[in-house]
Amino acid sequence: MENKKILFFDTKPYDKRFFDQANKLFGFKIEYFNEHLNNNTAMFSKGYDVVCAFVNDDLNKQVLEQLMKNKVALIAMRCAGYNNVDIKFSYGKIHVVRVPGYSPHAVAEHAVALILSLNRKTHKAYYRIRDGNFSINGLIGFDLYGKTAGVIGVGKIGRCLIDILKGFGMRVLVYDIATDDKFAQEKDIKYVSLEELYSQSDVISLHSPLTRETHHMINAKSISLMKDGVMLINTGRGGLVNTQDLIQGLKNNKIGCAGLDVYEEESEYFFEDFSNEVINDDVLARLLVFPNVLVTSHQAFFTKEALASIAHTTLLNITNYFKNEYLENEICYKCEKECLKKQKKRCF
Repeated sequence: MENKKILFFDTKPYDKRFFDQANKLFGFKIEYFNEHLNNNTAMFSKGYDVVCAFVNDDLNKQVLEQLMKNKVALIAMRCAGYNNVDIKFSYGKIHVVRVPGYSPHAVAEHAVALILSLNRKTHKAYYRIRDGNFSINGLIGFDLYGKTAGVIGVGKIGRCLIDILKGFGMRVLVYDIATDDKFAQEKDIKYVSLEELYSQSDVISLHSPLTRETHHMINAKSISLMKDGVMLINTGRGGLVNTQDLIQGLKNNKIGCAGLDVYEEESEYFFEDFSNEVINDDVLARLLVFPNVLVTSHQAFFTKEALASIAHTTLLNITNYFKNEYLENEICYKCEKECLKKQKKRCF
């Protein structure tokens, strides 16, 4: 693969570190570009065989057309989500691959970190003690033991989270469009409707993909069904939550606290340094004012193990494409409708 050239967009120092290490096994020619992939930067892909993009790159119809015009053969997403890719337009024109399961433990553990920090207010205690204030007034939490957790989305991440929450002695309710009775029996959990999950859970954690059906699934109506003072955790996709409705729920104390690793309009800010600038996004700025909201910058995936896995799988996806092998991790619009991948062959 020494003659194949890959152009990375939205590159950070840790991307270069882990991909350079992984590439010792593959031998691609890699160029790193700091800017996001969008309508203004797609032109730079000319002369490259592969474009590697991330969660905040914009792969709309116009960008895809430019990549194809530049004879890019493959788009390699170094992430699991692909709601930023026009997969309907890409079908039959250009192959797109992703990394669906880099480290479910990393994301699940971060969700638990948000739960514990919000509950026991360790992030507040840290700054209070550094200022010489040893008072514990206002830092009261609650026992997780015996409480009910609702997990929405029972894929690899959701299952890792369930194991951790069961370890705390929590009762776990789950919702997924596909049920697994054997798994439920083994783990002593219960599949329920969304309405039942909302009404009974003390903590709700989101791990669903972002689709037309799940877009803004957390909204004024669903929030109204929840327990007073519920804790909401989102390490899935920002678009799962209607942020304006979340803010209203926080204002009227329906939602007791929220831990957010993702945000619907995050592409403007997340992964970048704006410490010396004003946050012009009024919704995000409003969220950051709440003392019972903890926002992290899409870092749930950010472990050494996950980054190494992402790098290896991404380069392996690219290798398999050029070897004309089956693309297990291909994003395919048609396969979302009728799963031809079971035939173990490319769909076009």
